Amino acid sequence: MDRLVSDFLMFVATIDPVGTLALFVGLTAGLAPAQRNRVAFRAIAYAAVILVAFIGVGQILLGSLGIRLEAFQLAGGIIFFLFGVQMVFGVGAGATGTAPEPGHDVAVFPLAVPSIASPGSILAAVVLTDNRQFSLLDQAMTTGLLLAVLALTLVFLLLANRIYAWIGNAGAMLMVKVLGLILAALAVEMILGAGSDLLREMHPPAG
Repeated sequence: MDRLVSDFLMFVATIDPVGTLALFVGLTAGLAPAQRNRVAFRAIAYAAVILVAFIGVGQILLGSLGIRLEAFQLAGGIIFFLFGVQMVFGVGAGATGTAPEPGHDVAVFPLAVPSIASPGSILAAVVLTDNRQFSLLDQAMTTGLLLAVLALTLVFLLLANRIYAWIGNAGAMLMVKVLGLILAALAVEMILGAGSDLLREMHPPAG
């Protein structure tokens, strides 16, 4: 249960529904409600396909490149920590501030990528479904948690204007900073765990 809660919080912090909400409101302000809802559904669908694909083949890809998962996890912990620091002192991992290019679907860019399926959430999807540590059932449960966070993000997007009007800019920034603190703490745990595994691998106990 502790691991499931930790995984859920990691996905919440890296997907950053609040930061995505703020970006969504700005990008779809001129659209009709029905168009806004369609953009929300498409963005979540695209992001889900990308993240689930990385759960399925991400570790195989790392193995083909000769990258140990401990090293990837250590690098991921450092990146997560930097994301957390950015969320606390900056604008949040999800709020990229990137304007969509002319002729591009905003549901694909920048909503699905890089806001929802961000480098942090892709990294979390790979690290939290380590084939050597977790059974297929564990990985299926983690995938379910990912889809639950995406469903939560979809609810946020469908209620975007109402939620944003209610919490305001100050409330949104406060929530992003709290998520940043949580992400930084989880990142430290990940760094310590990966560092310990690498040290044991480099210096196995005698006997």
